[in-house]
Amino acid sequence: MEKVLCAAIWYKEADRPVHRPKNTPTGVVLCGYRHGDIIGQVGALTGKKHHELGESVQGFLTSKNRFLNREEARALFVEGGGTPEYSETELFSEDLY
Repeated sequence: MEKVLCAAIWYKEADRPVHRPKNTPTGVVLCGYRHGDIIGQVGALTGKKHHELGESVQGFLTSKNRFLNREEARALFVEGGGTPEYSETELFSEDLY
C-alpha cells in the first residue's frame, strides 16, 4: 500500500536531474522533515530565496516514488487511516509526525 513519506517541494524550473519522482516531468523535487527545512536548505545551497527559483509546488513524496500536492497527499493519508489535524483540505507535515 502506498504511503506518504515526507515533505517535498517540486521546483518546476530547476535543472532537470536524472532521478526524480516518476510523475514530475521537469525540474527537481527536494524532500525533508518539514517544508520550511527544505526552503532553508535551498537558501543555504544556492544563496537564493525560495521564490527566486521559479514556480514551485509544496507537497509530499510517497513510498511509490510519486510527488503529490497537499490535497492529493491528504487524500492518500486519510485513505491509509491517518487523521489530519491541521486542515480539512490539505496535508501538512505536522500531520505526519
